[in-house]
Amino acid sequence: MKRILPAAAILCAALAVSCAGNREAEISESGLDRAKFRTVVDGKPTDLYILKNAAGMEVCLSNYGARIVSVWVPDRKGDMKDVVLGFDSIGAYLAARNNMGASIGRYAGRIAHGKAVIDGKEYEFPVNNNGHSMHSGPDGFHTRVFDAVQKSPSQVAFSYRAADGECGYPGNFDVTVTYTLTDDNAVDILYEGTTDKTTIVNMTNHSFFNLDGDPNRLNTEYVVWIDADRFAPIDSTCLTTGELVPVEGTPMDFRTPAAIGARMGEENDQLRYGGGYDQTWALNAPGDAGRPCASMYSPHSGIRLDVYTTEPALQFYAGGSLNGTVTGKKGIVYNRYCAACLESQKFPDSANKPQWPSSVLRPGETFTSRCIYKFSVEE
Repeated sequence: MKRILPAAAILCAALAVSCAGNREAEISESGLDRAKFRTVVDGKPTDLYILKNAAGMEVCLSNYGARIVSVWVPDRKGDMKDVVLGFDSIGAYLAARNNMGASIGRYAGRIAHGKAVIDGKEYEFPVNNNGHSMHSGPDGFHTRVFDAVQKSPSQVAFSYRAADGECGYPGNFDVTVTYTLTDDNAVDILYEGTTDKTTIVNMTNHSFFNLDGDPNRLNTEYVVWIDADRFAPIDSTCLTTGELVPVEGTPMDFRTPAAIGARMGEENDQLRYGGGYDQTWALNAPGDAGRPCASMYSPHSGIRLDVYTTEPALQFYAGGSLNGTVTGKKGIVYNRYCAACLESQKFPDSANKPQWPSSVLRPGETFTSRCIYKFSVEE
């Protein structure tokens, strides 16, 4: 359980937080009240950090989970829209304990049966999804308070030390997640980390994108493109099988842009297991962050999202498990297929599948990963 301190302690801690001159903006352009994000959780102050660029775009973030809270971009009419799901206060995030917008770690995705062998020793991790460990269990990085330094009006860095043994993982892992909002409307996310003991690391951002700025509108008309000839099939528990199979002739083929809902009704085991799309694609240009690996576009709003990454894989999740039990910003209920995720990462369960790119990090090495979410408008 997260421990929230009395009001006097909250005030003192909040006054001690450095926001590099950003205190004057108490209400964000997207309508978020910073006061509702200021408290103390597990002895550490939380706050809302506001990034702006010369083009008028705004991104709001919280150091609780080093997460994106809002992304404020123009649609084709020039009207500004908040295109990610989330909550209006830190209290709502604490109550929900979900991963919306969060930096996922120490290991994103599923690890089979919550077990992996690292340097000849078996480690066990919290099991929380169909008998597997998902996103490092219920107490992963999405529930941790990061230290924050706002370096400029367009950049903030969140840092955290995951202690040796936290969530079962070996090694003290020191990680920094730096968000930079560029003047060409891109959210550039850089992960950097080191360890003092051999461990495994796989990090991603878990933003749920609704490109209409209206979660009451479903994503089934969004047009998706993924630069991948192969994908990683899952079994009935949503665990990767270890294969990489061609997308050719399957609903997983997004090499030609297609609407999310165009083939979700087909009789297909992968769609049935994932409740729609919830698979990993093997990118055709792994490691190349200079070219887009995927895109998603809303014909209704005209907002387009392009994804760039240094990672070898992309998880595309169409929001099939959203079920109307969560009420988010502005009192809107989040129903099935109201948003979608594009998560750059290593292959899930790669710790147990040596045929895939390694997720092992050793002392003296630096874990680095980069994901860029770039927004634009199509007429």
